[in-house]
Amino acid sequence: MKRIFIIVLGMFSFAAATAASRDQRVDLLPKLQPGQTLTYLLRFRSDKNVKTESNLVIPLAPSTSLVDIRELLRIQILDSQQVGGKLAIHARSEFLGRDNGGGTPNNASQNDGPNHQLLRLEGKPVEFTISPYGFAEKITGLDALSPEQQQVWQEWLARFATAWALRSSSAKIGDKWKIDQPEPAPSPIAGLSWTRDSSYVRDEPCAPAQLSVSGEVTPPNGSGDNCAVLLTTAKLVQKSSSKDATPEDFKLHQLKTMGTAKGSNEIITYISLSTGIVVRATEDATQQMDVVVAKADGSNAVRYNVDAKSQLEVLLLTPVLQALPQH
Repeated sequence: MKRIFIIVLGMFSFAAATAASRDQRVDLLPKLQPGQTLTYLLRFRSDKNVKTESNLVIPLAPSTSLVDIRELLRIQILDSQQVGGKLAIHARSEFLGRDNGGGTPNNASQNDGPNHQLLRLEGKPVEFTISPYGFAEKITGLDALSPEQQQVWQEWLARFATAWALRSSSAKIGDKWKIDQPEPAPSPIAGLSWTRDSSYVRDEPCAPAQLSVSGEVTPPNGSGDNCAVLLTTAKLVQKSSSKDATPEDFKLHQLKTMGTAKGSNEIITYISLSTGIVVRATEDATQQMDVVVAKADGSNAVRYNVDAKSQLEVLLLTPVLQALPQH
């Protein structure tokens, strides 16, 4: 479950299913076949506020930013294999825009008010694989996307691959998992890691929302499936000393850092019991950092106080095969 560290980084039909009993184990890995197509609505908002007590410019310095986007993402499964009882897939994803001749990404402001133009593929596909062990590999085309699209794509991938990150794909209500993972994104604070506690809390009726060929999204029409509801809470833990938290890349620039970082996430994921596909996921995250960056000799110190919040929603939609050409 890779999570971007936002402080620093500037079809198919669903058959009715019977909810699992508390003693019944279910397989939460998705059942995906080559040629299968999925469409997701992604809503992401992040608000990062930075206060600085010096004018010194340094590498990797955080900056104030506001991101508020709404995107439609189409995924086509190119290949799927079972390797030792675990699933591996190769897929292509592409953002959808409206056929307005502009080529500007879909975002919240552009989707206000009536708009009946047909959806189109934006022409910037991203191909990737998910290994049997849940690693995203062989990602190509991501650099061609806008920075905002890159961020929301990685957020989507983390939610889509939730089942791969669990200790076991077979689970029952009441099961709990705990995972410790290093924070992979660059930061002025060394030794950051996430402690994630997950639990299978209950089953609930669920269904994908409706998507028209013009991109209008309406709530699900009834509940054709049941979903396993997983709750994950995560805490950002700092293992480095607050008096010397210097990462290696800052040492290469003859810099020293001191300070603290903390954060928490709450993620709720709904996974179809009949298909294993993520039908809906929400995430609320908060992160804070108070860090002083100085030259190795202690001179030219800069203090950064960063407060960041983000909200994410991933929503499976009914497919729009008739409106979109196949590659």
